[in-house]
Amino acid sequence: MAPTSVFFLMSLLSCTTTAQLIVSPSRSQFFDTQSVSLSCEDEGPGWTLRRNTSRQTRAQCGRQWGKMKGSTCRISVLVPLDSGVYWCESSEGQTRTSISLSVTGGPLVLHSPVLPVMEGQEVSLHCQTHPPSNRSADFYKDGVFVGAGPAGHMTIPQVSLAHQGVYRCDITGVGQSPPSWMSVSGKPTTTPPPSLAPPTPSALLPLLFRPLCFLVVLCPYFISTLLMVSWYRQRRARNRSTRAEMGLDDNSDDVITVRQF
Repeated sequence: MAPTSVFFLMSLLSCTTTAQLIVSPSRSQFFDTQSVSLSCEDEGPGWTLRRNTSRQTRAQCGRQWGKMKGSTCRISVLVPLDSGVYWCESSEGQTRTSISLSVTGGPLVLHSPVLPVMEGQEVSLHCQTHPPSNRSADFYKDGVFVGAGPAGHMTIPQVSLAHQGVYRCDITGVGQSPPSWMSVSGKPTTTPPPSLAPPTPSALLPLLFRPLCFLVVLCPYFISTLLMVSWYRQRRARNRSTRAEMGLDDNSDDVITVRQF
């Protein structure tokens, strides 16, 4: 198989091993008798929806709870026993996106993001009564008062990692909502392409060292070559002088003279 085909196959497989749990309506708290739909959205088959509750462990939708329709699991009538942790699981046992759902028979629920929110996004919290009303609500994070919201609404314009925690809401004379965890994820970091990234000192070192190596290796060669050329020219000059003294021209053969001592 060609390398490009192998790369394409690996990319395809890596894309098909992720699944995200989608909740509709998108919140983590519900009144009993309400309904909810959950689905594992992915690029391939083999993902199932499971849950842990006070009475069930790794219970699969369509067999022990809820009704499957296509890739969506629906609970038509919620009850407090449906409170628990829900997640997507592949046939190989891989898990993705676990969330907590809370079902209450009380007078208040807190509508907050059920999935992690990105740092910098706007987040809205809504304290809803049953039956609905427009009363002001007090909001708490990790047990500490963080503000009052007219008509039961509070907005965080730009959420940060410091906003992550357990939230609840109170309405005087009505009661308080169950606690709800809000998760905040950091902004993804972006780096320039390698060709555009500024070179680091460690990356520049080989670039500077390579010309230095060439100079160290080639300098003796050039010096020796210059010395050889200079010696050769001097030798030719001495030979010409000797020939001139002996009355020979430059085209005559070399004459070896043996002197008597």
